[in-house]
Amino acid sequence: MTRIRLKFVQAFTMSGRTYYYFRKAGCARIKLPGLPGSDAFMAAYQTALTASMPPMDVGMRRNAPGTVSSLIALYGNSSQFKHEIAAETRRTMWAILQKFREEHGDKRVALLKRAHVLAILSDRPPFARRNWLRALRPLLDYAVTINMIAENPTKDMKAKVPRKGEGFRPWGEEQITIFRQHHALGKRARLAIELLLNTTQRRSDVVRMGPQHIRNGLLHVRQSKTGQSLALPIFPELQEAIDAMPSKGRHLTFLVTASGKPFSPAGFTNWFRDVCKEAGLLGFSAHGLRKAGCRRLAEAGCSVHEIAAWSGHRTLSEIADYTRSVEQAAMAREAMHKVRTKLSNFVGQSVKNRKKANEIRG
Repeated sequence: MTRIRLKFVQAFTMSGRTYYYFRKAGCARIKLPGLPGSDAFMAAYQTALTASMPPMDVGMRRNAPGTVSSLIALYGNSSQFKHEIAAETRRTMWAILQKFREEHGDKRVALLKRAHVLAILSDRPPFARRNWLRALRPLLDYAVTINMIAENPTKDMKAKVPRKGEGFRPWGEEQITIFRQHHALGKRARLAIELLLNTTQRRSDVVRMGPQHIRNGLLHVRQSKTGQSLALPIFPELQEAIDAMPSKGRHLTFLVTASGKPFSPAGFTNWFRDVCKEAGLLGFSAHGLRKAGCRRLAEAGCSVHEIAAWSGHRTLSEIADYTRSVEQAAMAREAMHKVRTKLSNFVGQSVKNRKKANEIRG
């Protein structure tokens, strides 16, 4: 039987069945139907391969000058887009810009007004509206710099989103204990949770961490999203998990796939979701452990500046959400203590008064 080798295709066997996935660094994992070589498999593979291609030189020759389509092609090949925006943010922006190109690619950029942008955003839900604005604003800033439009119509435009819920579900100590009990030291899953929890870093930074980043007892991190450099002390739980790995020192990253390759952020998210399910923890994510790490620091009495020294948050208002909930609980306990003390004094005084009254009547 002829064996077909295709780039970015990985096979996984579970319960006697083999599953095939398209896995490329920086892209989400895509399940491929059927067997390699079949019509359904090859069609899905080609679709995934095309979607994963970088935006370089896309549409440069087929777009009319001055149109939205030509602007996006120019911006996709600009240094501003390629080198000044974090990789994950760039992928999200590019997907939105491609949708913008599909809907309005033949329109003239010079005729784009504020009312047009508002109309484009109005048909979308709140979070999508915010993401679209974040993608369009730098695109139109670039259009201004190349004299394709006189001014950016998104200037001073805001897209507020409702604050419903807490976003990513934060892990509590109970869930952390359950995960540790299910995934013992020496397992990739255990090392993953210790890295996420004890560094408070994003998945995109955790998957790049390796032995070479430990110098003089500190773990050195350069955040991919913010570009900020951090030097973090290593918690004993994290050091224990690193030392327990049988593959210690054999790879450039602490965390690797089953085939020994570094994780992509999207691939890591999918894998970590699976190991959470194995431990019976549904609805919990890698980012929730970043929140748990910040919550632990707040509960330990750390100031917002001390928490920022760990998490790398640029604005203290984000960290204030962690400290605010902890401070609220502490103040509530203090208030209860004051009430109970007051009531205790009142009851005690009432008992004394009754005893005194009874003595007088006796």
